[in-house]
Amino acid sequence: MNKYSVILADIEQKHAAGELRPGQKLPSVRQAAEAYGCSVSTVIRAYAELEKRHFIYSIPQSGYYVVQDEERETDMNHGIIDFASSSPDLNVFPYRDFQHCLNKAIDTYKYHLFTYGDPEGLGALRETLVKHLAADQVFAKAGQIVVTSGIQQALHTLAEMPFPSGKPAVLVEQPSYNKFLDFLEAEGVPVKTIARTADGIDLQQLEEIFRSGDIKCFYTMSRHHNPLGTSYSDREKKAIARMAAKHDVYVIEDDYMADLGDRRGFDPIFAYDRSGYVVYLKSFSKIIFPGLRIGAVVLPESLAASFHKANQLNGAALLSQAALDIYMKNGMYDRHRDKIHRQYESRMRTLHEAVNRYNEPGLLEVAEVRSGIYTQFKMPQAVNLERVVERLQKRGVLVLSGKLFYLPDYRQREKFLRISISRARPEQIHEGVQAVIEEVKRGMNV
Repeated sequence: MNKYSVILADIEQKHAAGELRPGQKLPSVRQAAEAYGCSVSTVIRAYAELEKRHFIYSIPQSGYYVVQDEERETDMNHGIIDFASSSPDLNVFPYRDFQHCLNKAIDTYKYHLFTYGDPEGLGALRETLVKHLAADQVFAKAGQIVVTSGIQQALHTLAEMPFPSGKPAVLVEQPSYNKFLDFLEAEGVPVKTIARTADGIDLQQLEEIFRSGDIKCFYTMSRHHNPLGTSYSDREKKAIARMAAKHDVYVIEDDYMADLGDRRGFDPIFAYDRSGYVVYLKSFSKIIFPGLRIGAVVLPESLAASFHKANQLNGAALLSQAALDIYMKNGMYDRHRDKIHRQYESRMRTLHEAVNRYNEPGLLEVAEVRSGIYTQFKMPQAVNLERVVERLQKRGVLVLSGKLFYLPDYRQREKFLRISISRARPEQIHEGVQAVIEEVKRGMNV
């Protein structure tokens, strides 16, 4: 990242984290140039951009100051510590940048916005996604990419459509994404299960299910699993790709959190697929706005016809697609992604510091998750999980029971809380973790 981008990201991060108070004076141009190790002209350009985004304002002969942020002042949740929400932090939404892109999209694509468009997605966006996905070792042609109205719609289509093998069942990890599990149960889709823990998955058992079961596809979150927060090792990802081709089972890889993880040497299963058995899914809601409702699906050629036939009414809004295309081409997406990644990584580090400080032997087991937004607080079987959740809510600490992420008839459940740091303010994390540990300890003594 160049020095200009470093300055922008650093000040925006400090602003979002509350480290810069409204009215606070920023370092002078020369002081900032020395601190960031760059030229004065680079700092002037960065400060001018921050002024344009209404983060700071200047007073002649005085300097640069932090703007009063009314949205921040009203979004403090009155003392609530939110470890439950998976939505992005309201204070880091790129409102102004995306508003600019929406206006630009109307000017650029005004004639196209009044047509139904291509059901596979806006052509310009799909070409942009080719380059974007390649950064994650997902190499695909524009013709393989389908833009959908969110990833949930794509999952519903894949669960119900026929696959070349003619097999009917969907294999899911336990625990797994609760909304997809709810859909499978409501629609009566045949389901098989396999346990996944913070330590990973039993590859021998997985291959046995692939070999002997009537499995058409295996749904998995290889990176930053919801609710566990953990990721598969390279060994596991390579093995899953190999087994899929060997036993004619497609892998539905939901890489919804790809942009919030460490991008160095952290490849998806798709990167190891040599036979066209991995369907790659990516969401943009965790980076920009949940309401944007845009997902990208990379399809093997063997599934394209069936998917297009079943997905004709699930295309994303053309205006949203056009705005996202401009947002990505202008470099705004990459800059915003890097900013959020650093903020969430810092919050996760603070969470682990709090666990190390307050936890006691025999209470919580917490996996070493360093990026993404989720982690698992696993507790002893003797603790009444629902009572812990209720008591924490009375104390103003919101958490989710791990029970929500299992199918109702699955009996080998681990007892845990899913902890999310996306809406937890950094200054609240220690207090929240201490409260969780106190209530778990209280539950042990009942």
